[in-house]
Amino acid sequence: MTTTRVQSINEAQDPVVRKGLALNPPQKGLIMGGVIVAFILAVYLLATQHVSQTMLLVIGLMLGYTLFHARFGFTSAFRRMMSVGNGQAMRSHMLMLAVAVSLFAPILAYGSTFFGGPVAGYVSPVGVSLIVGAFIFGIGMQLGGGCASGTLYSIGGGSSVMFVTLIFFIIGTTVGAYHLPFWTDEMPAFEPFSLATSTGLGYGGAWLVSIVLFAVIAWVTIIIEKKRKAPKMAPVPSEKGWKRILRGSWPLFAAAIVLAVLNALTLMTRGTPWGITSAFALWGSKIAGAFGVDVASWGYWQGTNAAALEASIFADSTTILNLGVIIGAFLASAAGGLFKFTQVKAGNFAASVIGGLMMGYGARLAFGCNIGAYFGGIASFSLHGYIWGILALAGTFLALYLRPLFGLSVPKSNDSVC
Repeated sequence: MTTTRVQSINEAQDPVVRKGLALNPPQKGLIMGGVIVAFILAVYLLATQHVSQTMLLVIGLMLGYTLFHARFGFTSAFRRMMSVGNGQAMRSHMLMLAVAVSLFAPILAYGSTFFGGPVAGYVSPVGVSLIVGAFIFGIGMQLGGGCASGTLYSIGGGSSVMFVTLIFFIIGTTVGAYHLPFWTDEMPAFEPFSLATSTGLGYGGAWLVSIVLFAVIAWVTIIIEKKRKAPKMAPVPSEKGWKRILRGSWPLFAAAIVLAVLNALTLMTRGTPWGITSAFALWGSKIAGAFGVDVASWGYWQGTNAAALEASIFADSTTILNLGVIIGAFLASAAGGLFKFTQVKAGNFAASVIGGLMMGYGARLAFGCNIGAYFGGIASFSLHGYIWGILALAGTFLALYLRPLFGLSVPKSNDSVC
């Protein structure tokens, strides 16, 4: 069966269905509404929180705008690679990571935040928790229709089924937070390993090793692509000339560079890289607490995490980034005339429930998702980021056999596009 563009766009990482490849006129009323919401939120944050929260909101808006306009996917990239050998999106990941490590290296070695505070990358242990969590996440994102970032920007684009995914993502993350002490304290694990600080290479040497690894991975994807005669990625609706900046679509390589720069700005603003799912655990725990659950007694909310549970969600920097991504994607979809609520089918609903739960639980066990563990971990020179990617690919491979059970498509080698 030939995969058409409409079939591809109907998935969460391409969240809107359009006939042909032409964009619609801008949805000016929606754009104005989105701008007003963003402005009110920015003013509220300026009045009640540190100025860094407003800066993070702006960064989040740009992240969401970029993700939507480029349809920059992690779920679809892994699926294309594992199903038909198309590595176009995976190579954009390598470019993104190459730019990120080039920016992160001097910041982590010598830098501080814009406000003089310390900076620290995401460097986490490698153990059973990571292996199980990343594998589960890989399965979950293929069933749920999108990864952590894909869930957020797809909601901004009007994908109704991704609201279902998000709800169960939050539930899964909250349960994972409750269980996390068992996985980290009772299961075996090695100490966190950094290419920069655990090897004696320093950040300069770790940067060089990382660049070589990215180049090798990109080269391998080209070899696989040629050997398997992989179909090309389908085009997406696009504007011509300079209007393409505002109305999309953006080339993957351009989005890769922008995302890396924005992640570095996040590091310089709050002291840690971009993350997503810790906010889901916070939201879910606060909701559980409102229903009488003693979440404050959970091991996850002891120590440094305790203050976040007591504070307003608007004091949580990851929450602000997430809200920014959703609003930014909404603005991007409206600018392209593409915002539209999509229908939720029974198979998609069931897959979203299961996928959301698996992603949420897996993200907590694996110390992050495709953003915090994979993107942020590798950019921080952490070995756990590479392990996360390998296990998520393994989970993706298994999910290729599960997706058809829910009526979800899988790219075929004889498709004209994938």
